[in-house]
Amino acid sequence: MSNHEPVDDRDYHHGDLRRALIAAAVELVEQEGLEAVSVREVARRVGVSPGAPFRHFKSRTALLTAVAEEAQERLLTAVAEARRHEQVDDPLAAFRAIGEGFLRWAFENPGHFHVISTRAVIDFDSPGIRDRNDRLRATMRQLMEAAAQQGRLRSADIDRYVLGLRALAYGLARMHIDGQFASWGQNPNQALDESLHVLELFVSAIQV
Repeated sequence: MSNHEPVDDRDYHHGDLRRALIAAAVELVEQEGLEAVSVREVARRVGVSPGAPFRHFKSRTALLTAVAEEAQERLLTAVAEARRHEQVDDPLAAFRAIGEGFLRWAFENPGHFHVISTRAVIDFDSPGIRDRNDRLRATMRQLMEAAAQQGRLRSADIDRYVLGLRALAYGLARMHIDGQFASWGQNPNQALDESLHVLELFVSAIQV
């Protein structure tokens, strides 16, 4: 609700209020920063009583963990979409596409990325977060195993290649949302293009 006027909590169906609270939390992160998020402020923005969110989220951590779980699901969708544009029989192209999908999603959704990249504010061991992390890591590992079987990798360090791509994409995205590209001599307006180029260099370097 745009005017943030209090309404009867019953105006929301059960699932609708939960979704509205998550959306308001993301909006608050993007507009005012992660530190500004509180259950009370999210309730005010949605237009419900201060106690209404606690039917869905017992704490700020629970709310932000739900935001993180939604963010990860959207990330997995973005990664899958990026892979669809690559040749199905080329594991290295698919591996690179995962990194590209991650970067594009993070740059386009800074609020979501800020939450999932700030471990201190979420329950990183929640089943939802752990499952999604495991799914993405397993997919990346399968692609590296396929590339190794094709004799296309410089070494057999599959787990390090997986970690390297994850660290690279994560680090570049975090540099972007923290505004660090300019201090490293890069044009912030070209941050995504530069990040994709660095990603391409990494994938090229691990193959023969």
